[in-house]
Amino acid sequence: MNDDRQSPFRDAHLDRDTAEHVPDTPQTRSPAYRLAFADDDFLCRDELRPVRLQLELLKPDLLLNEHGIESTIVMFGGARIPAPENKAGARTKTLAELSHFYDEAREFARLMTETSLRTGGRENVVVTGGGPGVMEAGNRGAAEAGGRSIGLNIVLPHEQAPNPYVTPELSFNFHYFAIRKMHFLMRARAICVFPGGFGTLDEMFESLTLIQTGRMERVPFLLFGRAFWEKVINWEALSDAGTISAEDLDLFSFVETAEEAVKIIDNWEPAPARDSIPGR
Repeated sequence: MNDDRQSPFRDAHLDRDTAEHVPDTPQTRSPAYRLAFADDDFLCRDELRPVRLQLELLKPDLLLNEHGIESTIVMFGGARIPAPENKAGARTKTLAELSHFYDEAREFARLMTETSLRTGGRENVVVTGGGPGVMEAGNRGAAEAGGRSIGLNIVLPHEQAPNPYVTPELSFNFHYFAIRKMHFLMRARAICVFPGGFGTLDEMFESLTLIQTGRMERVPFLLFGRAFWEKVINWEALSDAGTISAEDLDLFSFVETAEEAVKIIDNWEPAPARDSIPGR
């Protein structure tokens, strides 16, 4: 971390390095002798979960601040949606048909990044989950525009790596889904949701809930692909049942193309956060 403040105390890095070269004795070989902040086994204890939560919230925030990231354009979407050139290998006919959203995500990220670069690359920086599919398309479009983009990856049981288009200095890895979702929204200037599965639905509904209940300011909330979203979610049924209010359907807009999404974001007039709605 860059910190110009002068401290009279001995530097933690120096003590950590010194502790690695102490005399080899039964006492220094004991796990109890390890410096607490340099002891991985200690940090992974169940009792240290509150500390790990804090660290996972703090590390990306500090680094994003240091890199001057002031606002972001959030892109949620499915990892299984292939690029059009790979749609022949899609596992279902529907995934192959949805492959054009890869190109829309790529083009949208390119257009938003070009706008971002006019602000010095500090505003409206694309952020994705850092994986394949729609996420790859978002980071790819940003890279093709010559800008930076953020990837918020998470450790999953199967081996994975961030897609190659994420800016390396802005590529983060998470243990906690909840903290990862906080980082998606902490700087969000707009939220764009492409077709996806459980993960995309989770991210979409948590974001909508925060806005619906007044816990987050309203931002452009764009669902790419009306036909997909109206097929998988009966929005009108929720309103008719009274489980959401009719005005909740105004919290988001359907779009089909990158150009349409950019136009809505460019012409957005900020609205005040909504009052909390008991019972949602």
